Amino acid sequence: MNKPPYKIPTVAEIEAVPLNGLKVVSTFSGCGGSCLGFRMAGFNVIWANEFIPAAAEVYRLNHADTILDTRDIRKVQPQDILNATGLKPGELDVFNGSPPCASFSTAGKREKHWGKAKKYSDTVQRTDDLFFEYARLLEGLKPKVFVAENVSGLVKGVAKGYFLEILRKLKSCGYRVGCKVLDAQWLGVPQARQRTIFIGVREDLGKEPVFPKPLPYRYTLRDALPWLVRAKYGPTWKQADSPCPTVSAHGSYNPATSHQGLELVEAKVIQGPQGNGWKAGKDLTDGPAPTVLATATQSMLVEARLKGGTGAAFEQKGQAFDLDRPCPTVLGTKPNQFEVDFSGFAIAKEWDRLKPGQASDKYFNLVKPHPDEPCPTICASHGHPGIASVTHPTERRKLTIDELKRICSFPEDFQLTGTYAQQWERLGRAVPPTMMFHIAKTIHHEILS
Repeated sequence: MNKPPYKIPTVAEIEAVPLNGLKVVSTFSGCGGSCLGFRMAGFNVIWANEFIPAAAEVYRLNHADTILDTRDIRKVQPQDILNATGLKPGELDVFNGSPPCASFSTAGKREKHWGKAKKYSDTVQRTDDLFFEYARLLEGLKPKVFVAENVSGLVKGVAKGYFLEILRKLKSCGYRVGCKVLDAQWLGVPQARQRTIFIGVREDLGKEPVFPKPLPYRYTLRDALPWLVRAKYGPTWKQADSPCPTVSAHGSYNPATSHQGLELVEAKVIQGPQGNGWKAGKDLTDGPAPTVLATATQSMLVEARLKGGTGAAFEQKGQAFDLDRPCPTVLGTKPNQFEVDFSGFAIAKEWDRLKPGQASDKYFNLVKPHPDEPCPTICASHGHPGIASVTHPTERRKLTIDELKRICSFPEDFQLTGTYAQQWERLGRAVPPTMMFHIAKTIHHEILS
């Protein structure tokens, strides 16, 4: 089957989707990944709760019409939500929530932290009891349907006891409850990301929980990052899983007379064909460059000049920018915001040894993804350049925030704040919007229609 091109709607396009008349209340909302998915499916998210200040800040930027409560969920009462939304018990259509999952993640220490307060994002708090806070609010709100999300580790190993206790509690609130481990790669997301999904239907509706069917295709890293696919050199198209050939600055930069130790590059289009997402004067510094065309009728002239820095993006501090080598990492103006190059860290040599699609047996979580497979799971804590993680498939660096947005199915104009590591965390903790879109669409058509 031919799969449609990978496309993520912009925030404006999502906001323009006609409402279907169904209302959602969201808890543990993070930056709003699941809320975006519900809105993509036509639901109206009327109230949300997020306790972490940095996440709440991002949520406000992208969900201006939603009431946002930033209190600890333990302090929120069902009546608080009903008062804020004007609803009565039983009137809410969907109650959504993703209780923090670090206590159950197979990538963490699991049972060693159960019952204890530990560092979580920008706070210290206990997280293994938050599913029961979700159930407390569920019992008071009595929505028609609920959706709860957690890591797949909740149903594995020693966490199964917690899982069974959570399941009993959710059913005792008066719901028919189903639970499945769904993988985002089969629901339109170019990322292998397994999540435990609970769907509950209130007993009086007389319906059973229904889960979305997997799509007959998967999107790959190459689909998500189309600039990995091919570039036009003269009259022929070639695969571009290697550094770009030299781009001449046409006199605007002379490596022989350059200053040493500069790292921040400013690139701007001087002239070229209009359209295709760029035009003369467009700044290329913080995003992927458009296709470089080398024909006589359609040429692109780029001016690149060094602005300043300390040399951290180079293999050796003070090394001059060489036009006959791949461009060094482009860094942002805030500390660590776009510091994606890891050449100076221990994982660099190990990365050089890995083949596409191979995971390191020396550094846990270090993976060089294969361009023609879905990206491995993006973990929230892997935003520091020296921490082993999923990397760019062909360049010795971490993924940029713009690349992460596409891999996590977030709109390109979705606003993020904070350092590079904090932005990575927001995306890594979120439910991929496209995944939740398919769940929400199934709930609408199969249960609530």
